[in-house]
Formats: sequence, C-alpha cells, structure tokens
Amino acid sequence: MEREGRSLAEAVSRLATEDALIPAIVVAELLAGVRLADDRRRAARRRAKIDAVLALAAVVDFDAEIAETWAELFAGLERRGNRIPANDLAVAATAIHLHMPVLVGPEDEVHFRRVDGLEIVVLKPLADST
Repeated sequence: MEREGRSLAEAVSRLATEDALIPAIVVAELLAGVRLADDRRRAARRRAKIDAVLALAAVVDFDAEIAETWAELFAGLERRGNRIPANDLAVAATAIHLHMPVLVGPEDEVHFRRVDGLEIVVLKPLADST
C-alpha cells in the first residue's frame, strides 16, 4: 500500500497529529550528515532540523524482536536475490514490526519496494536538502 507523496515540511508538520516513530538507525544516518557537512552553518542547520523532528517523534531502538523481523526479511530477500542496504532493511523491519508505514525519499523508494508487506509513503523532492 502507498500513501500520496508529501514534502518533508508537510510530513514533519503532520507528526504532531499522527503517530510517528523514528528508527534509531535513521537518527544515526541523519547525525552522520551533520558530521559530514562542509561547514559549521550547514551542520547547524542540519542539526536543527533533526532536533525539530526528534521533538515530535520518539526513537525506536533496534531490539531483539525487530532483529527477528530483520532476519526474516533478509532471508526472504536473499533467497530472491533482492538484497537491500542493511540500514534500509532495519528501517523496514522496524516499520513492519510496529505495523506502521515507512516514510522514504524518492531516491530510496526502490529499495523499500522490494520488501513485501511494507506500507510506503514517498516524500516529494525538495529544492534544497541542506
């Protein structure tokens, strides 16, 4: 199932009215972006965006139950020759385990489409992603 795409701003503004959780691996990826910024201003802007999202949504740890879901998904994808990046698989496993959709950017959509039973919401592209 797929929901209509929305921009990041729309998605973040709706977090206050919808249940939203953030897998810990997503927080790690976002924080890596802060550390890889080419200047302090860009790093500060990125960090402010992360903090704004974290103020509205709880972080979900990758626990043993989600690891079971991850292993099941990994085995199925591996058998079909459809392996996806491990971090994306952790996000998918978290979403499936919690019976929630996953919010993805258009560039990552193809990975998540390989996961059976995953509800996907695709963000509209942004003009400036700093």
